[in-house]
Amino acid sequence: MTLIKSISGIRGTIGGKPDDNLTPLDAVKFAAAYGTWIQAQHNGKVKVVIGRDARPSGDMIQSLVQNTLVGLGIDIIDLGLSTTPTVEMAVVFEKAQGGIILTASHNPVQWNALKLLNEKGEFISGDDGAEILKMAEAEDFNFAEVEALGVVTQNEDAIEKHVDAILALPYVNVDAIKAANLSVAIDAVNSTGGIAIPYLLKRLGVSNTHELYCEPHGRFPHNPEPLEQHLGDIMNLVKEKGCDVGLVVDPDVDRLALISEDGKMFGEEYTLVLCADYLLPIKPGPVVSNLSSSRALADLAARHGSSYSASAVGEVNVVNKMKEVNAVLGGEGNGGVILPELHYGRDSLVGVALVLSHLATSGKTMSELRASYPEYYMAKNKITLEAGMDVDALLEVVRKKYAHEKVSTIDGVKIDFENEWVHLRKSNTEPIIRVYTEAKTADRAFELGEQFVQELSALAQ
Repeated sequence: MTLIKSISGIRGTIGGKPDDNLTPLDAVKFAAAYGTWIQAQHNGKVKVVIGRDARPSGDMIQSLVQNTLVGLGIDIIDLGLSTTPTVEMAVVFEKAQGGIILTASHNPVQWNALKLLNEKGEFISGDDGAEILKMAEAEDFNFAEVEALGVVTQNEDAIEKHVDAILALPYVNVDAIKAANLSVAIDAVNSTGGIAIPYLLKRLGVSNTHELYCEPHGRFPHNPEPLEQHLGDIMNLVKEKGCDVGLVVDPDVDRLALISEDGKMFGEEYTLVLCADYLLPIKPGPVVSNLSSSRALADLAARHGSSYSASAVGEVNVVNKMKEVNAVLGGEGNGGVILPELHYGRDSLVGVALVLSHLATSGKTMSELRASYPEYYMAKNKITLEAGMDVDALLEVVRKKYAHEKVSTIDGVKIDFENEWVHLRKSNTEPIIRVYTEAKTADRAFELGEQFVQELSALAQ
């Protein structure tokens, strides 16, 4: 397995040979490159925040990364088990010059990754990432002498400060949530959501909770990507316990999936739609999602008199577009919610607060809210990349074939038909081509996806 290096971070599977997997040598090399880069960006002493999800390799990788930075003379704020959005916010709270999140997000347990942040607590740019990769390849590092080594400081209240900031938002209606006496189920896939989400719910006044897989030992009980085929247990739990809503987060807590009171998936594409439906009447303004996200957000924005813009896939691209259009809300159709008034990062915690505020104030059930939104169905397929496969050439053939349709090449190839679309792109996080389709019915979305999987597979022969 080749190491994957992209704007989404440096990730790979644990074990194996250096440069083929995320081995201790690779972790040290890339940490040293990041530390060297960040020292070049700032004069004086540098401080970096580090946190990790609960996967079993996390402690090992954190020790390697942390002590490499200490060896460069960088001070560390160690959050230990934390969430991606908490680390992002802690960079700002701690007035640090950067941050590293050790998580492979939704990837299976054998994966881990270094996600790199700048002084704003935001993911570094593609250009900065390319510069760090060059430094790693050159191994041009200058470690500190003994008197100048960095020091490590533990921080145990970062999640508390994160939740404090969420509760201070004028859009989070704690009184209404308390009064609604909601019953909430949680699936935290045995990672750090099992720490953060129950604490958030307690602070929101939700006392009737049903916790599933909330022990943060990192042994995922099911595939950690929060998709319907992986979530049968919580879907059943919501029905059995008569819950108002089920909340599902991925291992690093930047994706939020919802289960309606009838035990059915709300649809990961509709997490952001629901949050926009709640926020836009209170704070009108532009909204943003990526090219692989549902048309439902654009339709919902138009309903509320707001504008919609699309970005390339990748959180840093969404954030850049949000800044460009001064968006009040943005995110990705995978359940990632970005509220810039809090911070420019996908954040399941603020997503939960907005969802519960809407549920408590609307007087509707989750299924009633879902029924009020434009109806689209999405299918998500993938094609595994073989060694030597020329993805760009394949996508160029497809672009030419469908040039008579509305085609975007901002990120891969997206073809917008009148009532449906297909988006073909190379993944930032896995060695695959993603084939996303959306249509007015589930059957048609599936058929369209299969059509393009077959077309690409035939071209690759």
